Amino acid sequence: MKIVTWNINGIRTFKNGIKKILDSFDADIICVQETKVTRDLLDEKTAIVDDYNSYFSFSRGRGGYSGVATYCKDTATPFLAEEGLTGLLANQGEAVGCYSDQVEMSSEELLALDNEGRAVITQHHFIGTDGPQKLTVINVYCPRADPDKPERKQYKLQFYRLLQCRAEAILSSGSHVIVLGDVNTSHRPIDHCDPDDVDNFEDNPGRKWLDHFLFETAENGNTEDELADISQNSATGGKFVDSFRHFHPKRSNAFTCWSTLTGARQTNYGTRIDYIFSDLHLVEKNFIGVDIMPEVEGSDHCPVWAQLSCKLQSSPKCPPLCTRYMPEFTGRQQKLSRFLVKVPEKQSIAKGSVESLPGSQDAGEIQENLNPIVQGNSVAKKRPTDREADTNVHKAKRTKQTKTESNAKGSLLAFFKPKQTPLIPSSGNLDPKQAESFQDGPNSESDIKSCPSDVQKETNLSKVTVMENKNQDEVEGESTSTDKSKNCKKGPSTGFWKTVLHGPPPPPLCKLHNEPCVLRTVKKAGPNLGRQFFVCARPQGHASNPQARCNFFSWVEKGK
Repeated sequence: MKIVTWNINGIRTFKNGIKKILDSFDADIICVQETKVTRDLLDEKTAIVDDYNSYFSFSRGRGGYSGVATYCKDTATPFLAEEGLTGLLANQGEAVGCYSDQVEMSSEELLALDNEGRAVITQHHFIGTDGPQKLTVINVYCPRADPDKPERKQYKLQFYRLLQCRAEAILSSGSHVIVLGDVNTSHRPIDHCDPDDVDNFEDNPGRKWLDHFLFETAENGNTEDELADISQNSATGGKFVDSFRHFHPKRSNAFTCWSTLTGARQTNYGTRIDYIFSDLHLVEKNFIGVDIMPEVEGSDHCPVWAQLSCKLQSSPKCPPLCTRYMPEFTGRQQKLSRFLVKVPEKQSIAKGSVESLPGSQDAGEIQENLNPIVQGNSVAKKRPTDREADTNVHKAKRTKQTKTESNAKGSLLAFFKPKQTPLIPSSGNLDPKQAESFQDGPNSESDIKSCPSDVQKETNLSKVTVMENKNQDEVEGESTSTDKSKNCKKGPSTGFWKTVLHGPPPPPLCKLHNEPCVLRTVKKAGPNLGRQFFVCARPQGHASNPQARCNFFSWVEKGK
């Protein structure tokens, strides 16, 4: 079997065809993170893919954020599937189980850890050297510790502890366990592009947790024989192995994530934060190889794959969490009463009560998708009265008329010219002197159409003559060119606009490469918010790399 993990940085990565991308991996299980899609925005072509069955976890409190999904081939259909790590999102009879003591967290804290859609668990059966066995795959997207939000640091550590508690409990039940995904922490200095530039690298709480979660590897001085001794005493290390380092203990520059803002992927200036962890026994008996795929683009992360010698057994039926069973994708006719369910006002997920917790599938569909209170806006609106309806119709007409007028294209000079007033005769033929005494009226067009054909023709000619004379007078005041109509189209000279509108200042040349710099703007809150500056245009990289960005920096002076 083959398993792949990839932080796709948004479901838009699959815009060119999800099946084509999934097939390109030639894998039995494909786990993706940071889908950034909520239940109401999930479309059928993403949820239902031929030859695959999928399992999603969505963020419930914030749209376009987090989210994970596991795609399994139909030949590797899991027997059980569960959303989240706490068990609070699982419907009765569908859970994988093994929740242990939940690391002594309150129900509100547990609910908050699962509400961001960061984990999907699938349990499979396979035939190994020791006979039929279970394999549990935990697909996770661990939180990032935002330096500007101290509470997120605590949230991240709580998620780590919950993940370890659940994984070890499942392992103790007799099932093999693979934990994979975006862990958002580089473990060792070899996993970071520039560890010397990071303050207190070894003291980072995330790295300390990884030290406790993982076995000591050969990179840190332990041989493979010593690893077997460690497995007998969990007090000296964790119960899981970094499978990549098991096969590549000394490989450097093996990164899986790069900053897209600085173009760091071009210089391989990144970190390794995407992992495939597994229990030691499974790695030693069944893992054949593990590697990264930096050649695969489409995200700021690259995929990681692992090959195992065992073969998965397929369940005859997909677990209830499968997207195939979602009512919006099954094609079943829905009753009108399903969309008119009255929900008590006190019921709200945001308050964190366990009783109001949405289920992962059928039990929570009404509350999660159809409850206007949960979504924060009212679905039902009061029907307008007849008088209000008439008012709305007039407003709509005025709005449509305004939009039509605003979309009309024309020269910028049209805003600085006096309104043209074509002259319309009431009857008979008029010479130019008589035409000047008439003004344009609201029914001028209809008056012209009602006149005889010879009058209409002469009237149109007089209108053109007056407007041409007017344009010529205006152009003569601006230019001495003989081709006045051409100058009229060109409008004011470019020098005039340069005195009115200041463009960006010319970029200076960086000192090292002697190349034009790029203009940047400070977006971080502080005294320099909004200020512009110039930096080297090359991608970010290590200071020893001559092809990387140099340290040139220059503020843009105010008024320039």
